[in-house]
Amino acid sequence: MADIIVYTDGSAKGNPGKGGYGIVIMSGKYRKDISVGYRLTTNNRMELLAVIVALEMIKQPNNNVMIFSDSKYVIDSIEKKWVFNWQKKGFKGKKNVDLWKRFLKIYPSQKVTFTWVKGHAGNLLNERVDSLAVEGAESNNLLVDEQYETLNKTPLF
Repeated sequence: MADIIVYTDGSAKGNPGKGGYGIVIMSGKYRKDISVGYRLTTNNRMELLAVIVALEMIKQPNNNVMIFSDSKYVIDSIEKKWVFNWQKKGFKGKKNVDLWKRFLKIYPSQKVTFTWVKGHAGNLLNERVDSLAVEGAESNNLLVDEQYETLNKTPLF
């Protein structure tokens, strides 16, 4: 039985483009909905960042946390142990290394189980986090995904 239930989603308008993530985190009577946007990022970065931020929000360690996501990228990377092999090999040739390293710092603090949900299939909480992710991407308060922008600078001439 999960102590904490989390739904996450990421969005990008253009890939790369404006992006955002949405989180719904629930424990007992507590529920928090989060929407954050970035001016230039990718869908996969937002999917992963949503999971990271949700885990970082949990202040007490060793909770049973069930994370629902429609991201095969995130879930398969963890459940199929790819990310742990990438780490052993120094993430050579992998994308989103900054976020995977951040994930690997927070992940051991909880007992996390992932469940894949089909996107846009009527799951109310998955639809909610999708809305929150889109809201974030479309907001006027866009943050800078500094790692992404620094690594992907296009010369002006």
